[in-house]
Amino acid sequence: MNDSSAAAPGIDPTKPHPARRYNYWLGGKDNFAADRASGDELEKHFPKVRLGALANRALLQRAARFLTAEAGIRQFLDIGTGLPTADNTHQVAQRHAPESRVVYVDNDPLVMVHARALLNSSPEGHTAYIEADLNDPESILRHPTLTDTLDMTQPVGLMLIAVLHFVHGDGAAQPIVRRLLDALPPGSYLVATHATSDFGTPEQQALYQDLVRSGRSDVWTRPYDEFAALFEGLELVEPGVVPASEWRPEPGANIPERTDINVWTAVGRKP
Repeated sequence: MNDSSAAAPGIDPTKPHPARRYNYWLGGKDNFAADRASGDELEKHFPKVRLGALANRALLQRAARFLTAEAGIRQFLDIGTGLPTADNTHQVAQRHAPESRVVYVDNDPLVMVHARALLNSSPEGHTAYIEADLNDPESILRHPTLTDTLDMTQPVGLMLIAVLHFVHGDGAAQPIVRRLLDALPPGSYLVATHATSDFGTPEQQALYQDLVRSGRSDVWTRPYDEFAALFEGLELVEPGVVPASEWRPEPGANIPERTDINVWTAVGRKP
């Protein structure tokens, strides 16, 4: 992407954004020099970070397929959408159930520009887009686009893929997740992934904390216990809380080492 194309309101090409950095790691072209520099610095310190991003993306696709094909979910709220790539939530869902409806949410104006242009629904289903921030769940839940698109009396698949680790502070993510789940009816599902330092050496963990304190990383990693607490009151789907690559992998898949992924994953059903 040419950085001069960032003239759209609200887009600052000089500051890295998680969605665009993630797009860079996935091999996309919708990113700026600042995003690439941020991604390269993290990859310099943690050479397998790109592998974790790919594992996270593959998990989204497997989880969306599970919710649609096995759990019978027909509507999704995907917060922290990121820039469109192959097999987004609605594409996976509508492949199995063309009538599926999806609301995407992101706080990057560039994501919304691309989403409206590229995320086309099947004729039977529907996709919609909200520009809002996960840190303000009320702005999402009260948005008319949400209630115009989804029937909030019927089960919803809440997708929080690689977004909660941008909520900084110990315990800060749990009330946001709880507020979103409280708005969903029984039979809804939560799918979440989250970066962790659990598998790093003490030296790697100390290095990462230094990157966060100095502002060179915007990812607030969380340990197993804090991530698992996001699913309190939910019925965990087997195999429970595991690294992204270990949640219902494809038959014959080569499972990377946990130290190469560093992403916790779980899927839970609201009883």
